[in-house]
Amino acid sequence: MRHKAMFMLTGTLLVLTIGCGCQNWHKKYEACNAKLENCEALFDGAQAQAQQCESAKAQLSQKIQALQAQLAQAQTKDAHKVSDLEKEGGVYDPARGTITVTLANDVLFDSGKVSLKSQPKSKLNRISEIIKREYPGKQVSVVGHTDTDPIRKSGWKDNWQLSTERALAVTRYLIQQGISAKQLSAVGRGEYHPVSSVKAQNRRVEIVVNTR
Repeated sequence: MRHKAMFMLTGTLLVLTIGCGCQNWHKKYEACNAKLENCEALFDGAQAQAQQCESAKAQLSQKIQALQAQLAQAQTKDAHKVSDLEKEGGVYDPARGTITVTLANDVLFDSGKVSLKSQPKSKLNRISEIIKREYPGKQVSVVGHTDTDPIRKSGWKDNWQLSTERALAVTRYLIQQGISAKQLSAVGRGEYHPVSSVKAQNRRVEIVVNTR
């Protein structure tokens, strides 16, 4: 009986010990699992913050590029000295490095004619003097344009010919005023480069001076 009681007591202690050990391991497992879940939550939060930072970085980069472009444009504008050609109505194109003076055909020529009127010659004289003074050796293109009306009475073959002859008339006059023929080129573009729905504005001669 004594041995049997001792055996039962030993068995009871063993069961209690194992039970207590299992409870401890279960608690440890739950604690580790809680820590893991916490770490995963922190990791997800860090990833979200990283994505927000990348988005903010991209937006900041775009703003910096826009500001740099504005600064470059402002510096170019500040560096550009207004030419006397611009005072004569010329338009400066910083991208192309050109100044374009546009003269209406109705001012330069009678309808269907290619002989210069007397009145616009004073303006052409001023333009010639500016080109000789400020742009010696620079290339100058004289470009003739017409409207879309077909040639009927003037005797010219088509608008190509009319626009070219008018460009040549202005070019020859600039040469007479002392601009080197090596600087000049005459181009006729007919009706194919309109600038307006108003026909009168499309009949024009452009003097394009390359400033670079």
